[in-house]
Amino acid sequence: MSPSKPTLEELVAVLERTPTSLAKLLEGLPETWVAATEGDHTWSPYDVVGHLIHGERANWIPRVRHILAGETRPFDPFDRTAQFHQSRGKQLSELLATFEALRRNNVSVLHGMNLTNADLDRIGQHPELGNVTLAQLLATWAVHDLDHLGQIARAMAKVCAGAVGPWANYLSILKDRQR
Repeated sequence: MSPSKPTLEELVAVLERTPTSLAKLLEGLPETWVAATEGDHTWSPYDVVGHLIHGERANWIPRVRHILAGETRPFDPFDRTAQFHQSRGKQLSELLATFEALRRNNVSVLHGMNLTNADLDRIGQHPELGNVTLAQLLATWAVHDLDHLGQIARAMAKVCAGAVGPWANYLSILKDRQR
């Protein structure tokens, strides 16, 4: 794998594992863990799963199709906080199942597109970032998953921040995220 340009198969390998990783980490945990945050105005694991669901519906595949259709207008804006109203009242187990089904379908759709290297070089217009390639969009999809898995782990670790005592100095996950 090239650090600057992973193959589609390498990216899909990450995308396919995210639902199982989330389910193994979160399913059946007490509310303390799934509602944990890193502080004010941060997201819990529950919130992140809802965000990932919204992305599966409104972001990744719609933008892939947008690029492949040769659209010159920018992508539709993405509501990064839609999960706060879309997930309201739903159980985490329901959200995890929904995410798994949506991701499975989206990976299948992606495989069915039979993308070529020329397709990966095609350009779309992001509403904030300007020109982006399809390869960049797909790499961002996989890294977005990894970013949120890290976010979930940090939020959960904060549950025990006061309980680890002097070991806190050795646990970088307990440090506040720097931008």
